[in-house]
Amino acid sequence: MLDGGDVLISAPTAGGKTEAAFLPLASRLASRPATRGFGILYLSPLKALINDQHRRLEPLFEAVDLPVHRWHGDVSADAKAKARKNPSGLVLITPESLEALFVRRGREVKGMFQALDAIVVDELHAFIGSERGIQLMSLLARLEACTGRRIDRIGLSATLGDLSLAAEALRLGEGDKVRRIEGQGEAALRVQVRGYWRDRVVPGADDDQQGIWKRQIADHLFETLRLGKNLVFANSRDNVEEVTDLLRTRTDQERLPEAFYAHHGNLSREHREFVEARLKDETRPATAVCTSTLELGIDIGAIDAIAQVGPPYTVSSLRQRLGRSGRRPGKPAVIRFYIDELRPDAQAGLLQRLNLNLVQSIAMVRLLTQKWCEPPLAGGLHLSTLTQQTLAVIAERGGATAGALYDQLCRRGPFHEVRPELYADLLRALARPETELIEQAPDGLILLGRIGERIVDHFDFYAVFISPDEYQVRHDSRNIGRLTMDRPRAPGDLILLAGRRWRIETVDEPAKVITVTPSSAALKPGFIGEAGGVHGKVAAEMRQVLASDEPYAFMDATAAEMLHLARDAYAQFRGSGSVQTAFEGSALYLAPWVGHRSLQTLAGGLRLAGIDAGVAEMMIRVADPPGQAAHALRRLVESPPAANDVASQLSPLINQKYHPYLTGELLIADAARAMIDLDGFGALAQASLAAVGDANHATARTALELREEE
Repeated sequence: MLDGGDVLISAPTAGGKTEAAFLPLASRLASRPATRGFGILYLSPLKALINDQHRRLEPLFEAVDLPVHRWHGDVSADAKAKARKNPSGLVLITPESLEALFVRRGREVKGMFQALDAIVVDELHAFIGSERGIQLMSLLARLEACTGRRIDRIGLSATLGDLSLAAEALRLGEGDKVRRIEGQGEAALRVQVRGYWRDRVVPGADDDQQGIWKRQIADHLFETLRLGKNLVFANSRDNVEEVTDLLRTRTDQERLPEAFYAHHGNLSREHREFVEARLKDETRPATAVCTSTLELGIDIGAIDAIAQVGPPYTVSSLRQRLGRSGRRPGKPAVIRFYIDELRPDAQAGLLQRLNLNLVQSIAMVRLLTQKWCEPPLAGGLHLSTLTQQTLAVIAERGGATAGALYDQLCRRGPFHEVRPELYADLLRALARPETELIEQAPDGLILLGRIGERIVDHFDFYAVFISPDEYQVRHDSRNIGRLTMDRPRAPGDLILLAGRRWRIETVDEPAKVITVTPSSAALKPGFIGEAGGVHGKVAAEMRQVLASDEPYAFMDATAAEMLHLARDAYAQFRGSGSVQTAFEGSALYLAPWVGHRSLQTLAGGLRLAGIDAGVAEMMIRVADPPGQAAHALRRLVESPPAANDVASQLSPLINQKYHPYLTGELLIADAARAMIDLDGFGALAQASLAAVGDANHATARTALELREEE
């Protein structure tokens, strides 16, 4: 890196990425004449990681007589003012704080970064494919526009399956020119998948009877982890608190010192830092039960083992979590999965007996060993983030023309999928009387409107991400609970809530209310985590697991029993083609084993054609007779729907921070690119038509045979 250029450094956690980047950069900066302005800009997704890196890098830069500055929301105003007054050396900052610099001190930015030699993006994989990542790429483009020159970019990333994806994220449109340095020597891997049966909810049963399986999981975690340094990933904050409570109860019963601690984003910074310090303390055992808060590279010392309660959401997240273990020389990376499934009984339907949480976990382990992980979604419009960046550039420059905004954000920035006419529609939407985010002066200059000024002046403006909305779920005017809308839902979809399975009837976005009716299959959810929402590659691998008779040595006896029963259930599906079918009651289920976007697209197409269809876990549930479904599929094959028409069937369309300011047409266009997948739709509809035709024929033949017997 001494000779310049964009570089991607990929290695497992604690693989030396930081030193590999900063040793040559510090040497390069120290060898050049001193000038006013920061020499190196380091961008991190976490304030805690900035604090860690500051401790690690300060001695290195002191050795070459260069200062190191921290810059985030917890750093004092005096420290920031001192750095602004005399910018030099290395500055460690979050994307949100860099955005705040542009917006609040746009005229100072050029002077502060005029001597910038390199930009280091840490944990690059954490940004890929996210709205925050799009904002970061826009910020980097704006920084180069401000300084009037190209600046070297160095990306630090965990080991990925396809480095070209990370390279393209580092320098949009020029990923092939980014030099790639990939670390070797991943630790050996030890995996165990443990299965736990849970029983169906029995009316009147107390919590102790219903939660036996949870205590069994906690007991094994306690016996296995209490003497070491470990991380237990539990998928959600509620799960974290429940698992931690069970572990602490057992600790109190045994009258042992406390060794299990909760760690998630809703806890105070002081508590999180205390837990991180306990993990680094080699004199005492400590295990953190956490969400994704400890996935990234915060220094917590050497970890003995990882536990995953419930199925992992993605292979890339699983890879990142696993990278926390196996850091000691000669020690393997260790991960244990704790998977619960409903114990089969007389009420268990065919879908329940597929044990999809277990099958998903096995499929992800297989893909992990193949060094595959999910690629980022390409081709999105990201209109919510584009709205935020439009307001930010206007605030930074004190006003801008429509042409200048489009040139900066779309032509030179990451929103290249947005055509000029669509951007014009966006600007008109933001200028509506009911919106007032922007206004246009007589000379054509676009300024912030009344509401736009209020939004930009609020500290919350600098972050583009929000937590998913929660919707009230009701049945017959009775509140059932709340559902986090972490992905689109639609009438006909099945959900799990309050120990029962429900069918969505309506989704009221303005009121944030979902109405439901009971489904015939009651199911008590386990620790939160669903088999839905997976990538198509994971879905295909799950079918491979079910279709084979391959044994897996990493499963315990209960998990092996679960897989055996799942394969028996899979064998009852009709068809050997790409799409299979099964009946459960009067409903027909289509099993195409594709990703969630493809499932949503086919279900939405069927609804457009007048069929009562919705996504049910990894399948499509069709309530109408097979003959009607076949007729609709035939029409879809002959005349495939437009992406926007299918997107109009999804809810909620408002699922990003600035979506409420967009028109319905813009929301549908955004959803069509982000949530709908028409690639291969014709082939999928054709295969579904053939499968439904076979199912309809088999049903008619069975009915005829029954009449003949009578």
